[in-house]
Amino acid sequence: MNKKAEKFIIGLGNPEDKYKNTRHNLGFLLIEQLLKRHNSQIILKNKLKSYYSEFHFEGIKYNLFMPNTYMNNSGEAVKAILDWYRLEAQQLLIIVDDIDIPLGKIRFRDRGGSGGHNGLKSIIKNLNSEEFKRIRIGIGTPPSIEKNKDHNTVSHVLGRISKDEKEIFEKVFIRIIETIEKLNMNNEDSIIYELNSFHGTNNS
Repeated sequence: MNKKAEKFIIGLGNPEDKYKNTRHNLGFLLIEQLLKRHNSQIILKNKLKSYYSEFHFEGIKYNLFMPNTYMNNSGEAVKAILDWYRLEAQQLLIIVDDIDIPLGKIRFRDRGGSGGHNGLKSIIKNLNSEEFKRIRIGIGTPPSIEKNKDHNTVSHVLGRISKDEKEIFEKVFIRIIETIEKLNMNNEDSIIYELNSFHGTNNS
């Protein structure tokens, strides 16, 4: 199959049960929502250092990945995926959380630096490239973080998602999934604008 008729989506997170439903695992949680939406199963692919699933939707093959390398070594899995499928970095779409973006906001970029995110740092280092698409989901920064930023940042990103946050992230996931399903080479600019304008805390 022509690789242009495929999408390669990688959600970042940590694989252990203790990290389930934490803010840092939003990439995994979005992949799980995609799996549920398309009734698809996921299996471990050791050669890709990832859990993997695939399905077809409207003539497009979707390849979904959840690296099992832990967040800080995500680049090892992404490099394995890139090499196995003989892809260019621009063909990837990475999904991550971001503490520097307000809760419920989304940022879609087609290239750029890590913004201090360790998963993105690892990918950039392993690919030697910043030329990959990424969707960053805002988890917000609680006011109390400012006094002891390093400690509180870790506590926040690895903390469990609250009931109120869960409702917000469900809206965010729906919007991102709908966006991914209609994203193509011809509408990328308008899709990026649309997604970046969305805010999951709004009632609409």
